[in-house]
Amino acid sequence: MDAKLTRRDLLHRSATLGALATLGAGACNKPAAALSCTDTSALSPGDVQVRTALAYLDTSADPTKACSRCQQFVPAASGGGCGTCKVVRGPINPAGSCKSFAPKSS
Repeated sequence: MDAKLTRRDLLHRSATLGALATLGAGACNKPAAALSCTDTSALSPGDVQVRTALAYLDTSADPTKACSRCQQFVPAASGGGCGTCKVVRGPINPAGSCKSFAPKSS
């Protein structure tokens, strides 16, 4: 084929490529989905009742009292996932909270 690339074609393709690059870079900066540790389907009804009575929340209203700062919290072995708790059964969000918060000793 003997197709010539005109200046107009070059400018059009450059503009399209620039727009796609900008959209792609913007998509990479989206925040990661929030960690959810609320699945209690594997817990007994009693464990769910304790979790409810201790008012476990997946996100703490007070960041200074987040589960990750509690001595009862056991972080996930893989890091970054749901941990566990010595008092509340089931998956525990490091950013969560409950009434049994006990600050870690320094």
